[in-house]
Amino acid sequence: MKKFRIEFRWAIIFSMFTLLWMYFEKSMGWHDELISKQAAYTNLIAIPYLIIFTIALINKREKDFNGVMSWKQGLISGTIISAFIAVLSPIVQFVISDYITPDYFHHIITYSVESGRMSQKGAEAYYNFNSYLIQGIFFSLAMGIVTSAIVSIFVKKEPK
Repeated sequence: MKKFRIEFRWAIIFSMFTLLWMYFEKSMGWHDELISKQAAYTNLIAIPYLIIFTIALINKREKDFNGVMSWKQGLISGTIISAFIAVLSPIVQFVISDYITPDYFHHIITYSVESGRMSQKGAEAYYNFNSYLIQGIFFSLAMGIVTSAIVSIFVKKEPK
């Protein structure tokens, strides 16, 4: 585990930021009275996520690879970070659903049905804790690997 200490630390940072972001969304009203705006505004989280991933891989390069890192090493490190994030995502989703915004699913289901975007049955099937739990695990893995592949292009550093 000591070998992956940096990756685990950045997965914790990433997860804590996710909790802060969800609190921010809730405080902005995007989980209740302004829920119609949530789908668009929640995508803004991609910017700080990209910054966190970039800093994480630079940190890994500097601390564990003595300032030199190949694209492959960056991809592997980023994939490990993504795996840790996926492992932590059920805890993160629990905190979000039970403490930060416990009425979110009710509000988004109501909005989806009233706006004609989904049927009641479809909305209830999509917007629930178990669905978000599964989505969180797979999305963090898939997007983490893609992000790692792209960010590694920019943070790789060949030996001089």
